[in-house]
Amino acid sequence: MYLDCFDEVKTLTTDLVKIPSIVKTSGEADCARRVHAFYSELPYFKTHPEQLMLQQTKDDEIERYNVLAMVKGTKGSSNRTVILMGHIDTVGVDDFGSLKEHAFDPDKLPELLRELRLHEDVMRDIDSGEYMFGRGALDMKSGVAGHMWLIRYFSEHPEELDGNLIAIAECDEEDNAHGIISALGVLKEWKKRFELDYIAAINADYSTPYHEHDENRYVYFGTIGKLLPSFYVVGKETHVGQAYGGLDPNLLVAELTRLIDLNPDLSDEAQGEVTIPPVSLKQTDFKDSYTVQTAIAAYVYYNFFTHRMTPKDVMAAMKAKAVEAFDNVVEYTNQSYKAFCEKAGHTHMPLPWKTRVYTWDEFYSELVEQHGAKFVEHLKQYAANLHKSNPSLDLRDFNVRMVEEAWSWARDKSPAIIVYYSSTMYTNLEMTGRTANERKLLESVNEAVDALKEYSEKPVVTKMFYPYISDSSFMALGGDEDDLGALENNTPAWGVKYRHPIEDIAEIDVPVVNIGTFGKDGHKLTERVHMKHTFEHIPNITYQAIKRLIG
Repeated sequence: MYLDCFDEVKTLTTDLVKIPSIVKTSGEADCARRVHAFYSELPYFKTHPEQLMLQQTKDDEIERYNVLAMVKGTKGSSNRTVILMGHIDTVGVDDFGSLKEHAFDPDKLPELLRELRLHEDVMRDIDSGEYMFGRGALDMKSGVAGHMWLIRYFSEHPEELDGNLIAIAECDEEDNAHGIISALGVLKEWKKRFELDYIAAINADYSTPYHEHDENRYVYFGTIGKLLPSFYVVGKETHVGQAYGGLDPNLLVAELTRLIDLNPDLSDEAQGEVTIPPVSLKQTDFKDSYTVQTAIAAYVYYNFFTHRMTPKDVMAAMKAKAVEAFDNVVEYTNQSYKAFCEKAGHTHMPLPWKTRVYTWDEFYSELVEQHGAKFVEHLKQYAANLHKSNPSLDLRDFNVRMVEEAWSWARDKSPAIIVYYSSTMYTNLEMTGRTANERKLLESVNEAVDALKEYSEKPVVTKMFYPYISDSSFMALGGDEDDLGALENNTPAWGVKYRHPIEDIAEIDVPVVNIGTFGKDGHKLTERVHMKHTFEHIPNITYQAIKRLIG
């Protein structure tokens, strides 16, 4: 059966896009309430109100919500349960400039963009009438709208399901994943209360062409992982007139970036697919005003995508790069100083710098050995006070403040690099068919894609890793305790500002697939979603997959 859903999914998408739900604003709550209101009006949930929830996120700095809705099938007695996922928050709209007030208006935006004389590809898509423009149209309110339509359909036809279907519309995907982490608690509670057997998760996050001539549409099994290896770099300050009397931490940071940034040797590979190499997301020193003294310390962090590498693997690789960078800078500064002395007629003596690199785990352990329980208690109390006094402090900033405070206890103040993690981990999930649930999901989705071929003008291609970070990463553990221990032991904020929800994830632990929106320019001024594929084909592929999983 092929579902006629285009017009209604388009209407739902337009309604959701018109709600400005930029992450960390009140719009996230507004959008959640709109989704909840849609479900509340359905006769099914008036009869089964216990299967619908507007859930406020936990341990969060702002008020925002998830929406969870469950339809229980009546075809049989199976408790097999499929989870649909999609996020309702968006990135900001500063990139829209003078058009900012129209960023959430799919009706007016295309003609306003036309006046900007943008790239011919954009102009062609405006003229085609095939795309909806607007912040959140592609990433990914159209995916949430498709799930809303499917929940309504199955609420009217529960006899088609031998099992259960849950849809989550989660907030805070674009920042620190408070939404999905909070939703895990409900999934865990519902699992016990309704005796659910979770077998698969279907995300609807966005995809785009890989290049200008790419005509394919994509479905992704599994998902890429992401870590944020960070480097706290301490140099030796000096007056600029005595530049060789110190060691510039910015030079060390620059060498780290030269060795790490866009280095394809650090790309992770699995099943013939390769991650984008690491790239720096922030690089700065700690000087807050101009002086003629070189910086005392600096820091940098890098986005690091993974397919199979674990936190332990990445930490080892990053420590090795830190050692290499330090070695290179020591050699470079000595060569530079020698050449300067020869040119200036000064007596040359080797500079005193020695390579010194720690992981956070190693550095913390050294301080515990030096100071004992006094240091442990101090840092614990420092973290608690920092979080209490500034609960909205960015997680990355919180972590570097922790490293700074620990450094103040170091007896050896000579230059050093401390490598640590400073953000939420997104687990890589690889689908190999090693479990019955994985095999069933692979089979069901491949059959669903095949069923769509007669309706789609473009090829629908399956790949093995969703290439962007997403909430899919929280649906399974994807590693053993030793691997995850490397994350805990090297994240300074662990247990106060951040803790990976390992126990809750273990209660869900399902294979994932991304059957999501398709369009162009996610997170850009010209963000747009292809309507035919997203409003019609994607709900139908998802419908066919659900039917094969629990029909």
